[in-house]
Amino acid sequence: MAKTNPGEFIRQIRSETNKVVWPTRQETVRTSIFVGIMVLILSLFFLAIDSAFGAIVRWLLTLV
Repeated sequence: MAKTNPGEFIRQIRSETNKVVWPTRQETVRTSIFVGIMVLILSLFFLAIDSAFGAIVRWLLTLV
């Protein structure tokens, strides 16, 4: 494979960056809200699981 000179490399970078499609503001806001909701749901889920396991361990320790 032939080496690319710096000028050609920069032209290739510019060509590739022109192909990038950035999300619109509405898409970004919608995705951010979705992520926030998912984080809230998962944090509540793991809180419930952790509390349940904690209660089970406390109950088992009372048996000893």
